[in-house]
Amino acid sequence: MAKKFLNFIIYGIILVMIILLLYTIIQRKVTGEKYSDLMGYTLLEVVTGSMSGTIEIGDGVLVKLTTDINENDIIVYEKEENLITHRVIEMNENELITKGDANNREDEPITKENVIGKVIFVLPNIQVWKKIVIVSLIALICIFVIIQQKRSKNKNVLEEEEK
Repeated sequence: MAKKFLNFIIYGIILVMIILLLYTIIQRKVTGEKYSDLMGYTLLEVVTGSMSGTIEIGDGVLVKLTTDINENDIIVYEKEENLITHRVIEMNENELITKGDANNREDEPITKENVIGKVIFVLPNIQVWKKIVIVSLIALICIFVIIQQKRSKNKNVLEEEEK
């Protein structure tokens, strides 16, 4: 019974990871967006040092897809086909002024239509986490295959002994 439960857990983890990966890939291809929408959230990787001190190059940011933002929120917005992660330093009726924490000057004003969402969590060095997930997935698949092969051999041995 415990072996069946363990198989169920392993199958479940592998299946969920594959489904999430396929979902994000297909969604980005279909929508043409630079990010995916998974229940109102997306995960992005920061590639510049404009927010250094708060968010470093290679960090991941979990972004809530929303335009409900306030001054001092860190947001992700689209400008000239790039996704930019900066802090809102000033808001008025029609415009938002943003600035990277490590930058000397503020950005050109944007509108709320440019906003993708606001950062709710920073995952330090997402490259390491990506590698951990990939290695874990490969290890789970290898362990599962080995277990299945041993079971198959044991079953064959038992069948031959019964004959």
